This record gives sequence, C-alpha cells and structure tokens, in this order.
Amino acid sequence: MRVQLVPLEGGTSIDVTKDLMLVGRKEDCDIQLDHKSISKQHCIIVRTDGLLLLRDLGSTNGTRVNGQRVRRAAILPNDQLNIASLRFKVKFSEEEEPAASPEEYTQQMDLAEIEKVIKKTAEEANEEDDSMEDMSLPPMQNNALPDVYEEKASKKKK
Repeated sequence: MRVQLVPLEGGTSIDVTKDLMLVGRKEDCDIQLDHKSISKQHCIIVRTDGLLLLRDLGSTNGTRVNGQRVRRAAILPNDQLNIASLRFKVKFSEEEEPAASPEEYTQQMDLAEIEKVIKKTAEEANEEDDSMEDMSLPPMQNNALPDVYEEKASKKKK
C-alpha cells in the first residue's frame, strides 16, 4: 500500500516509504521539512497495515490531526495533518510503492553465512567484560502527559 502526504498549499507529495520515519528540519530526518516553524525533530510517523500512527516529539509549534492538537494519534486516509504550519492531506492508495533503494532491502544470506555471523557475535560477547545477561530494563512508569490537548474556549482578558 502506498501512503502519501499531499501538501494542501501545493508542492510535491511526500511518500511514506519506511515503517518508521522521523519528520523534522534536521538534514538527517527521513522527511526533512525546511521551514522555520518545524522543530529539528518534530514527530515520528509509523506505518502499519492501513493506518499511520503519529507521535509528536515535544515540538514547539505542535502537530494537529483534523485540527486537533495531538501528542500521539492514529491517522486514517483523507485525514488532514498539520505539522506546525504546514498542512497535508493523507492519501492511501493501492498503487505499488516506489522502488526502494538497495540499502533498504533485506539482505539474503545462506545458512553458512548466518552461522558465521552467530559465531562471531558470540565470540565478541564473550570477550567483553560485561555480559548481556546482567543487563536489565529500567523501571517503567506511565506517561502523565495527555495524548490530546484541550483547546481553550476563551482567553481571559488582562
């Protein structure tokens, strides 16, 4: 399935080609949006079957889905996505995706190559002082921040 972000003010559509794409102003972002209202690392778009998931990364100017400012959201076909001041329509189609670059392909290996990689990894792990078995996950806690920000109905006059 092909997913595109179509700019509402005109311009070239952006193909969502990877399962996880970083959106921002920095050069190393998967989707680079060169606009002063976009944060360096603005949000992440995750592509799943028939759905996009979005996570704002604490951007200054926020991310909106269908006009509602969100921290994280599911994006459906024809939803409007605002990344700071840039507006897009999300388009899903059954067309084939553009060809991926060679480094995005899964590398095929025969059994002998796989065994060599496993053996080399095990040898490197044994050489290290700390074993992987001693590693533990940090304690988890719930995120206190809301997924959706409430709009202020009226602003108080000073």
